Amino acid sequence: MSTEKRIEATAKNIEGKVQEVIGEISGNPSDKAEGQAKQAEAQVIHTTENIKDELKKIIE
Repeated sequence: MSTEKRIEATAKNIEGKVQEVIGEISGNPSDKAEGQAKQAEAQVIHTTENIKDELKKIIE
Protein backbone atom coordinates (compact mmCIF):
# COMPACT_ATOMS: atom_id res chain seq x y z
CA MET A 1 0.00 0.00 0.00
CA SER A 2 2.79 2.38 0.86
CA THR A 3 4.42 2.00 -2.55
CA GLU A 4 1.12 2.67 -4.29
CA LYS A 5 0.61 5.89 -2.30
CA ARG A 6 4.17 7.00 -3.05
CA ILE A 7 3.67 6.44 -6.77
CA GLU A 8 0.43 8.45 -6.69
CA ALA A 9 2.19 11.23 -4.77
CA THR A 10 5.07 11.29 -7.25
CA ALA A 11 2.64 11.52 -10.16
CA LYS A 12 0.76 14.34 -8.41
CA ASN A 13 4.06 16.15 -7.79
CA ILE A 14 5.05 15.90 -11.46
CA GLU A 15 1.57 17.03 -12.53
CA GLY A 16 1.86 19.99 -10.16
CA LYS A 17 5.27 20.99 -11.47
CA VAL A 18 4.03 20.89 -15.06
CA GLN A 19 0.92 22.90 -14.17
CA GLU A 20 3.04 25.45 -12.30
CA VAL A 21 5.34 25.93 -15.29
CA ILE A 22 2.42 26.22 -17.69
CA GLY A 23 0.86 28.82 -15.40
CA GLU A 24 4.10 30.73 -15.28
CA ILE A 25 4.60 30.63 -19.04
CA SER A 26 1.00 31.57 -19.81
CA GLY A 27 0.86 34.19 -17.08
CA ASN A 28 -2.04 32.42 -15.38
CA PRO A 29 -1.56 32.77 -11.61
CA SER A 30 -4.43 30.36 -10.93
CA ASP A 31 -2.71 27.49 -12.76
CA LYS A 32 0.57 28.31 -11.08
CA ALA A 33 -1.06 28.27 -7.63
CA GLU A 34 -2.91 25.02 -8.33
CA GLY A 35 0.36 23.43 -9.44
CA GLN A 36 2.07 24.53 -6.25
CA ALA A 37 -0.85 23.18 -4.18
CA LYS A 38 -0.56 19.78 -5.88
CA GLN A 39 3.14 19.71 -5.09
CA ALA A 40 2.44 20.53 -1.45
CA GLU A 41 -0.20 17.80 -1.29
CA ALA A 42 2.27 15.30 -2.74
CA GLN A 43 4.82 16.28 -0.10
CA VAL A 44 2.26 15.69 2.66
CA ILE A 45 1.54 12.22 1.28
CA HIS A 46 5.26 11.38 1.13
CA THR A 47 5.78 12.63 4.68
CA THR A 48 2.80 10.63 5.93
CA GLU A 49 4.13 7.47 4.30
CA ASN A 50 7.58 8.10 5.80
CA ILE A 51 6.05 8.40 9.25
CA LYS A 52 4.05 5.20 8.75
CA ASP A 53 7.22 3.37 7.68
CA GLU A 54 9.11 4.59 10.74
CA LEU A 55 6.26 3.57 13.05
CA LYS A 56 6.22 0.10 11.50
CA LYS A 57 9.97 -0.23 12.17
CA ILE A 58 9.48 0.76 15.80
CA ILE A 59 6.59 -1.65 16.30
CA GLU A 60 8.38 -4.58 14.67
